[in-house]
Amino acid sequence: MSPQPNPVPARVSTARHDLRNPLGEVLGFAEIMIEEAGGLGHPELTPRFQAICADANALLKQLNEVIEVENLRKHPGSLDPLREAIRVFCHRNAAASEELSNHCRTLPDTPFLADLDRIAAATRHMSESAPALLGDLFEAEHNLFGLEDLGRTDDNAGPDLSAATIFLRKTPGPVTAPASGTIPLREPSAETVFFSKPAARVPAAAILVVDDNEANRALLTRRLGRNGHTLAHAEDGVRALEMVRKQPFDLVLLDMLMPRMNGHEVLAAMKADAKLRQIPVIMITGLDDTANLIGCIEAGAEDYLTKPFDPVLLDARIGACLEKKRLRDQEQVYLRQIEDEKRRSDDLLHVILPHAIAEELKTTQAVRPQRHENVAVLFSDIAGFTAYCDQNPPERVMEYLQSLVRDCEDIAARHGLEKIKTIGDAFMAAGGLIEPLENPALNCVRAAFEMTRAAESLPCKWTLHVGIHIGPVIAGVVGRRKYMYDIWGDTVNTAARVAGAAASGSVHVSSEVWQRISPHVHGRSSGLHPLKGKGDLELFTVEGIH
Repeated sequence: MSPQPNPVPARVSTARHDLRNPLGEVLGFAEIMIEEAGGLGHPELTPRFQAICADANALLKQLNEVIEVENLRKHPGSLDPLREAIRVFCHRNAAASEELSNHCRTLPDTPFLADLDRIAAATRHMSESAPALLGDLFEAEHNLFGLEDLGRTDDNAGPDLSAATIFLRKTPGPVTAPASGTIPLREPSAETVFFSKPAARVPAAAILVVDDNEANRALLTRRLGRNGHTLAHAEDGVRALEMVRKQPFDLVLLDMLMPRMNGHEVLAAMKADAKLRQIPVIMITGLDDTANLIGCIEAGAEDYLTKPFDPVLLDARIGACLEKKRLRDQEQVYLRQIEDEKRRSDDLLHVILPHAIAEELKTTQAVRPQRHENVAVLFSDIAGFTAYCDQNPPERVMEYLQSLVRDCEDIAARHGLEKIKTIGDAFMAAGGLIEPLENPALNCVRAAFEMTRAAESLPCKWTLHVGIHIGPVIAGVVGRRKYMYDIWGDTVNTAARVAGAAASGSVHVSSEVWQRISPHVHGRSSGLHPLKGKGDLELFTVEGIH
């Protein structure tokens, strides 16, 4: 039969948590009042608030030292002085908060009444819960050492059994302020440190506070709201997940011990959600169990704070966490900008180069030159363009030229042609170069007639010279700073010379082209034309398409 797990550590952890929680509320609201007293014109109250802090800090130190497994093992009798210290603290604090509340009611426009009420409520809660918690700890201590050890009376043993019985019976019940008279407050010691203001101003952010304790939520809201943060609350983990899925938050302060869904489960759910995993989470807990805290960090929490926490540490860790988020957000912005720039660069590259060539260049950082057979090359230029430029303002020339070039690009694309370039007023395209065409020469002729109609439809009534030739070409990319995809060879030169020989408003083709298109068009031979470097060649005028 497997041994049962030792319940002592769990009891110790629970007692530390449940006793530190109200003590943290007392410290937190007292520190806020210390920070605000001078600025609100009541500096005379500052020493009284500091005295409350001094009492709470002293009890917190004693509580941390006593309620600890190793201490209970070595000094089993140390719970009795702690019980008495809690009793005295509750009496003193109840009296002090009541006396200060009565005094503050006589002051104009004082905001301290609500904070003092919370301190009084936390004190009552501590006095009511302490007997059961300490009694449970004594039983845990009894189990830890055994009855035979507790019955020993030597110097190294704990109290005898009769003393334990007396301890349980003497555990005080709830305390209230005395009906009359006051209990003098403890003066702060030289070791007590008070924070008059947060250590540093942190960037304002939207923060979600998740805690089942309303006083803890109120304390964090008061403190963080003074720094300009926008606060929202969730009383448990289920509600927290609903809120983070509906609205954006810069940070989540997450309690560990909550009903319905604890902090570990909320953290795991957030980190498993792609939309939520980037929200930083700081665990806030009254437990100081190292294993639990390490588990939170390993699960994705940015940091943790143990209750009660001091304001400087709170602001410092929140500030560091928000700064990390700011840098991560900035990194994401930069990455999106890089992606946008890359996309614009790709778009520009595809404007300059044919799609297949652009993809080859991006993949291999180079374009392999190739020889292509049976490529139809189209040249067109505007008749009388130079004279038109001399007689018209540049804005008008550019407006009409831009309109015509756009139309020619669209027409070329519709007929499967690849625009090569514009040279002044000349437009050059090729068919059958990259994408295969059944009859690239015929596609060029059809595009040529559409281009001439587009030119004539402009207000300037331009006419085009169009020449088409077909044959082999070499294609490749030249340039390093400004890429240009171009074609070279005798076919290109011949097509340019055919265009130069064409009459205004006509489409001229070489005999090689005519052989491929004659079944589909009607036209005539325009005779022999002397072409530079080629001699006399017979050209044909295409008058229409069947």
